[in-house]
Amino acid sequence: MRGFLASSIGVTCAAALALPLTPPAVAATARPAPGAEAATSAALSAGPSARRESTGQSTAGSTQSLPLVPLTRDRAVDGPAAQGLARRTVRPFSLVGVVWDDPAAELHGRVQIRTREVATGVWSGWQDVETHNADHAADPDTEEGADGRLRGATAPLWVGASNGVELRVVPEGAEPVPEGTGTAPKGTDPAPAGADPAPEKTPADGTSTAADGTATATDGTPAAAPAAAAPLPTGLRLELVDPGEAAPQDETLGAARPGALQPETADAVAGSTVNADVAALSAAEIPALGRAETERELLTLRGSELTAAQKAKPYIGPRPRIVTRRGWGANERWRESRFVYTSKVKAAFVHHTATGSKYTCAQAPSVIRGIYRYHVVSMGWRDIGYNFLVDKCGNIYEGRAGGVAKAVLGAHTRGFNTNSMGIAVLGSYGSTKPSKSALKAVARLTAWKLGLYGANPRGKTYLTSGGGNLYRKGKNVRLNVISGHRDGFSTECPGLQLYRKLGSARSTAARYQGR
Repeated sequence: MRGFLASSIGVTCAAALALPLTPPAVAATARPAPGAEAATSAALSAGPSARRESTGQSTAGSTQSLPLVPLTRDRAVDGPAAQGLARRTVRPFSLVGVVWDDPAAELHGRVQIRTREVATGVWSGWQDVETHNADHAADPDTEEGADGRLRGATAPLWVGASNGVELRVVPEGAEPVPEGTGTAPKGTDPAPAGADPAPEKTPADGTSTAADGTATATDGTPAAAPAAAAPLPTGLRLELVDPGEAAPQDETLGAARPGALQPETADAVAGSTVNADVAALSAAEIPALGRAETERELLTLRGSELTAAQKAKPYIGPRPRIVTRRGWGANERWRESRFVYTSKVKAAFVHHTATGSKYTCAQAPSVIRGIYRYHVVSMGWRDIGYNFLVDKCGNIYEGRAGGVAKAVLGAHTRGFNTNSMGIAVLGSYGSTKPSKSALKAVARLTAWKLGLYGANPRGKTYLTSGGGNLYRKGKNVRLNVISGHRDGFSTECPGLQLYRKLGSARSTAARYQGR
């Protein structure tokens, strides 16, 4: 791994100063094996969060992990069978995804889900879940990329507060699943009231089906035989994520919260301490700075590395307001406790989260907590993959722990995580245009963070590929300093509509830097 581990001395000392002398009643546990948690957050960690849940006061969230079953019992059906879950009532959740055993396996097929809204009891129509998600990952042959706890997964999808679910996963090349296929388990809701399922799409290949099932072309000649259905990955499970609630933000790190059974964990203290060079300990947000203040901060943070010309005329955008992990309610017990860094930040890769755009800005922290839990608990990552996240209202959020001004090694662009950062705009932007506020936030963030490392947002840079489907491992690749995910890996991310706006983001970021 080209990244290096942070020395634990400074963080440990700061944590020791912040924590009370009385040791916690229950020590924080290591990160759980992905998928091991089938019901509640009590399986994640012992301690007050689990006890609060048992008394109906949970803020920790939970993950329900449900194994998929074949949706047809017809043994005469050739090829791999579709899998899924019949309609059922479940505990409340807001974000969904499908995982499987082998992280190297791909799901070739269509994943669709429908959910029942808690507030109205109405069922949604069928929604597609993005199946190609392996491009958001740690680099191959790195410690995180080779972790035995990793699992394959779809992108997560935000559905809002729901308590009912139905799922179907149809292999590529297989026949669509007829409506009503599958049997609801005992005690569940087999046919609740609500919206009817969306109708299946009619074929667009110029064929029709005769009464005997024979496919023919529109000119009457027999149609070509369909390609064999691709097998589905083994160990498919539906993950239903309740992101929980953010803990109150008016307490002091290291002190017990009112009504809590133990003080803040060392991980929570450490997660805040790494931002001590730009914010007060336990801050819920890092305030924006003006240009003059930002330039002074640059000299403090990186003055020894700047040339005389850079000191005389620094090109850096004013620091934007950033909501910290504490501000969006990250449970620091879930992530791996150490921080991993790369040498510098030469480029920024822009992503979309593909979670859908049906969220309000007030829900954005919940969406991020859901993604964080999905990345760590369901997929087995060491932390959330993105370095920063941006919502549709232009709010900027700290992502992977390690310090917003530092070169934290992320898991966002497979093959190009070294010497780069990943910025994810919450939502799906294949056909939906990103908001002006989100684009401005991307420009402000890149103008500041790239400016800390002397990078020109309108420029080009070279990164060495760690291996991917566009560039072989070891190839030196010339890229835009602000690139889309698809520039480093063959993927639709960040969505066509967001990708089209990156030119404007580059120009705006350069202007913010004073270029």
